[in-house]
Amino acid sequence: MCSLNVGWLRGCAVSFLNPERLWLLAGVAGLVVVYVVLQLRRSRYAVRFTNLALLERLAPTRPGWRRHVPAGLFLAMLALLVLGFARPVDDVRVPRERATVVVAVDVSASMRATDVSPDRLGAAREAARAFVDGLPEHFNVGLIAFAGGASVAVAPTTDRDAVRAGIEGLGQNPGGAQGTAIGEAVDAALRAVRTLDERAGEDPPPARVVVLSDGANTSGREPAESAADAAAAGVPVDTIAFGTGVGTIVQSGRAVPVPLDGQTLRMVAEQTAGTYHEAGSGAELREIYEGIGSSIGYRIEQQDVAARFIGFALLAALAAAAASLLWFARLP
Repeated sequence: MCSLNVGWLRGCAVSFLNPERLWLLAGVAGLVVVYVVLQLRRSRYAVRFTNLALLERLAPTRPGWRRHVPAGLFLAMLALLVLGFARPVDDVRVPRERATVVVAVDVSASMRATDVSPDRLGAAREAARAFVDGLPEHFNVGLIAFAGGASVAVAPTTDRDAVRAGIEGLGQNPGGAQGTAIGEAVDAALRAVRTLDERAGEDPPPARVVVLSDGANTSGREPAESAADAAAAGVPVDTIAFGTGVGTIVQSGRAVPVPLDGQTLRMVAEQTAGTYHEAGSGAELREIYEGIGSSIGYRIEQQDVAARFIGFALLAALAAAAASLLWFARLP
């Protein structure tokens, strides 16, 4: 199999199952050479006539470039048919059956910091909504809320309204929101994946976990242990450290700094073959979510795209016929 960049079609690499058939393009190139030679010979023959009136009758004046258009389109058609005959295939993303995404959002007190407008949690809710809305409808989406502990706010489901309602409810009950249990959040997400359906125990669904937090782990299970479990289950964990270095919250009437700390999140992502990101604004967070969404829940398959080349060939043939009829009242 070989590859050929055909960015003029779709900006991607197309491979051919029968690349040896591409040698037929040499025949098309040969026709191009013959055509050019014949045109040069025709020009030399025409200038032999010294009687200009006779030359005008034998070779009446007409736009020179027009007579080459049908021939050029015909040769393009042949080249495209050869490419189609070589059985081109393209890598396409195919949504995985039972694909499951679990989003874990930190709702601890530090997420009330207003260094991100309107505050860290508010921006996180908005970005999570956009992220969920951008996922294919048949994806299962779950939601975990965590602070000093972690709980399943919404079990993985295709019901987007339920997930949106769960996102709206994040942080609405601030009681007991002290601490950050990243390890517990990952563990809760894995449990949600393992209980997706009756098949999940023996046939786990393809899954991915996205964890958003602004600090290091301060309570609950060690993140390294949960990350090891995720890695063993083949579930990548993408982590997002959200906030800036100047965030503060008010506690007991005084401002308490809550700077961003992504070291634990980075470790979890690296250990599970996920990705680590940092976002200091709502716009950056939405952009990160968009990038994550474009890469999860799919597998790459090769699909036959010969019809694409044949379609362009037919268009070239129709254009050649139309040009010849319009300018010369005959088919090429």
